[in-house]
Amino acid sequence: NIAHTEIDIHNPKSNKKTSGFLPEERAWMTKWLDEGGFIDTYRKYNPDIQKYSWWSYRADARARNKGWRIDYQCVSAPIKDRIRHAELLNDAIHSDHCPCLLSIEK
Repeated sequence: NIAHTEIDIHNPKSNKKTSGFLPEERAWMTKWLDEGGFIDTYRKYNPDIQKYSWWSYRADARARNKGWRIDYQCVSAPIKDRIRHAELLNDAIHSDHCPCLLSIEK
């Protein structure tokens, strides 16, 4: 449950000392992605879109869109060119998380 970059969390400045957005957690995730040769599929296709996959049940966070993107679908580099679409389905409300959609060509 790590919000990897500042765009992945609703308020990076006030959350900089919050578990899930600590510098060492974010550095670990960067290292895991880079050294493992993994691709964060949502961010690859949506580099500038601030959209979330999780909201606290407190303070009406989802209705106010005060969320975090902590759910990932990562792929290995050899199949990155087969990715067709990656999306977060914010309108599907079944829990405090939303579904993540990934379309990969066969």
